[in-house]
Amino acid sequence: MKLLITGINGFVGRNLVEDLSSKHEIYGLDITSCELPGVIATFGWDEIENFKSLSFDVIIHLAGKAHDVKKNAKPEEYFEINTGLTKNIFDFFRESRVSRFIFFSSVKAAADYVPGDTLTEDISPRPVGPYGESKIAAENYIMDNLNDFPESFKSKYVYILRPCMIHGPGNKGNLNLLFSILKKGIPWPLGAYENRRSFTSIENLKYIIDGLVEKKVETGIYNVADDEALSTNELVRAICEAIGKKCLIIKCPKKLIKFAALLGDKLCLPINTERLEKLTENYVVSNNKLKKALKIESMPVSALQGIERTVKSL
Repeated sequence: MKLLITGINGFVGRNLVEDLSSKHEIYGLDITSCELPGVIATFGWDEIENFKSLSFDVIIHLAGKAHDVKKNAKPEEYFEINTGLTKNIFDFFRESRVSRFIFFSSVKAAADYVPGDTLTEDISPRPVGPYGESKIAAENYIMDNLNDFPESFKSKYVYILRPCMIHGPGNKGNLNLLFSILKKGIPWPLGAYENRRSFTSIENLKYIIDGLVEKKVETGIYNVADDEALSTNELVRAICEAIGKKCLIIKCPKKLIKFAALLGDKLCLPINTERLEKLTENYVVSNNKLKKALKIESMPVSALQGIERTVKSL
């Protein structure tokens, strides 16, 4: 098939190219055009008219503005990119003969905090902040226009994916911060927090995209996550084991930790209230709907295997 991937130069885009280029023709769309191994051509956003004459089978829309934990981004930037750009690409899809559209949203479009034990697709979305709000606005635009296709294009498939934190080789994020702390032999001070959190390994994500590209899966919204949720303490043990370091977990008083995070907000330290929240909150995501749609019983890589592979790449 002929695939168009937006945001192709990003972490997920490069990994998808690595997986898909041996089976499909890959084209890219990103901030600037550049040559990538396995990609026939990459267009800049200012060249968007140039690729409209090409006939694609699948659009994978990754391009977006990531959550800025430093809070330097203006709210309108999220809506301009995450909502406005998605509208433009989806409108192109509607008017073209492209048969499949895969949009990368986020679990944060559904909920900033998980009410109850597990997040499912049945939740009434209540995002907090411009990142999640801009993503749900894009989702709503897609869903509102699903029934507006010409009769001859009723065979189109549309997938809105809500992944939780994606990790793998080349990824930059909170997992890297945790790795850098443990690599130095620094004891982990948050042992008092018994939380559980879902992750998405890049290996499982590539497997999912393979399925959505090649199978006839029902149009819909799907959470994306590994099968198992991990506590941060389990994550710390897995990282220490992967790098051959002694695991030192200390149960510092929560009040002391919160004070240190507040101090980090003021002094721009690596640990701040938002990072503390990310590392200690419960955020368990169900992937049952997606597995049922793909007709599989489990993801190919366990959560611990995925963490181990990411850590070894670091």
